[in-house]
Amino acid sequence: MEIVVFGAGSLGSLVGGLCAREHRVTLVGRDPHIQTVREAGLHVGGAFDLAVHPAARTDPPPSADLALVTVKAFDTADAGRTLADRDLDAVCSLQNGLGNEEALATHLDGVLAGTCTYGARFVEPGHVECTGIGEIALGAPDGGNSARAERVGRALRVAGIETVVADDMPRRLWKKLAINAGINPTTALARVENGALRDDTLSGIAREAARETARVAREQGIDLGDDEAVAALEAVVETTAENTSSMLQDVRAGRRTEIDAISGAVVDRASGPVPVNRTLAGLVGAWEAGDR
Repeated sequence: MEIVVFGAGSLGSLVGGLCAREHRVTLVGRDPHIQTVREAGLHVGGAFDLAVHPAARTDPPPSADLALVTVKAFDTADAGRTLADRDLDAVCSLQNGLGNEEALATHLDGVLAGTCTYGARFVEPGHVECTGIGEIALGAPDGGNSARAERVGRALRVAGIETVVADDMPRRLWKKLAINAGINPTTALARVENGALRDDTLSGIAREAARETARVAREQGIDLGDDEAVAALEAVVETTAENTSSMLQDVRAGRRTEIDAISGAVVDRASGPVPVNRTLAGLVGAWEAGDR
């Protein structure tokens, strides 16, 4: 399969590198990472130890069977516009937050929803690490069966990626949002690794953010209970205790975060009060608006 990974940062390079073991992959990203991959290949370390040589460029090729979109949520609309004149059979978002599929579908056909729990860390140009083996779940954005999703799922499994083709992607997206709403802004503001959320000082904040997210999900017709959301959060905190959340990585690097698509998405969709998510969104947003 011809696969283009649009947004070859840490996660995109990891997934693209794994796919390159069996498929023809093009990584699309920024130099100097892309130049290094083009000249010397990509090293995937951590839980894996492999060297692959995918194509690498700063703009997407004219066609592909599958585009995996892994840009930051605030760049999704631009990604859709850029890919709009390419010949693509399927487009699958593996991004954080809500609303990515809708933004892509404004410009593209064949959009699939996806979640990814593989942990990734950018080490240096041409080198990423897998900090935890997880799975990719994908399917129709509105739920139900999808022949396109089945084709993509088979291709990812052939590449050795743990993959589930799911008929309940709206629920899975909200569950992931509850986890991210608890972990990402809390760790970013406190400047701590994920495992610190096991401590009572911070765990209460993260858990309540997850509970609020579950309540808003139910307002949207998604069957996600408070206890299930908190249990999912705690499980991820435990299995990624030594990891640095993506939002903390952004804060440490002085980059814009995905707070609007995570805590901000909860606030925007809530019909009632969500004080923890609103506070977290406000604090991270204030940091972004100031001197990062």
